[in-house]
Amino acid sequence: MTHLLFLPGAGGAAEFWHPLGQLLPDAWEKTYLNWPGLGHEPHAPGYDSLDALTQHAEKHLAPSGNVILAHSMGGIFAMRLALRHPQRISRMVLTAASGGLDVARFGATDWRPEYRAEYPRAADWIMKARADHTPQIGDIRMPVLLLWGDADSISPVSIGRHLQDLLPQATLHVIKGGDHGFPRERAADIASLVTDFIGTSQIQKGPQRMPRA
Repeated sequence: MTHLLFLPGAGGAAEFWHPLGQLLPDAWEKTYLNWPGLGHEPHAPGYDSLDALTQHAEKHLAPSGNVILAHSMGGIFAMRLALRHPQRISRMVLTAASGGLDVARFGATDWRPEYRAEYPRAADWIMKARADHTPQIGDIRMPVLLLWGDADSISPVSIGRHLQDLLPQATLHVIKGGDHGFPRERAADIASLVTDFIGTSQIQKGPQRMPRA
């Protein structure tokens, strides 16, 4: 069974990934996660740290055959899942992700002021959260597809190139003119890249699931 687990960024909405998911093979099982308390998502007790959201994602892994698709801050959780459950995850797709790096040193703009203005009710903890998994990233051995836009100041292409250097089996594709929201806004431009990367040989029929907290 091929199971796709979609992880959004700090906007928290599972719907971010729907345009791409709808263009991928119907036979792949798809689970779209939200992040409670982030963006406009309803708050829920206990979802108050990166560790708590990591555990939230872990609960939705299939026993095997997982492909993780993660955007922006979701890349932190993708890295953590890959490090904790290497036998259960076959591939990863990271789009404009932080990837568990200290992104400031790559010239990334600070997303927090604009985020707070757009999402005034988002949980306060996200404004202080930091994660740097650089020392462990080289231990991630599964194939990874890196998709970056060359017009993204929040996650510049330099971050994607650095991840390509750190990950043993990573391929980087740069989307010309892509800004930080390109996976949603230009889903048709990347659907074939994602489909080809995941492959069709393991397709089995599966439903779509959109769990909420």
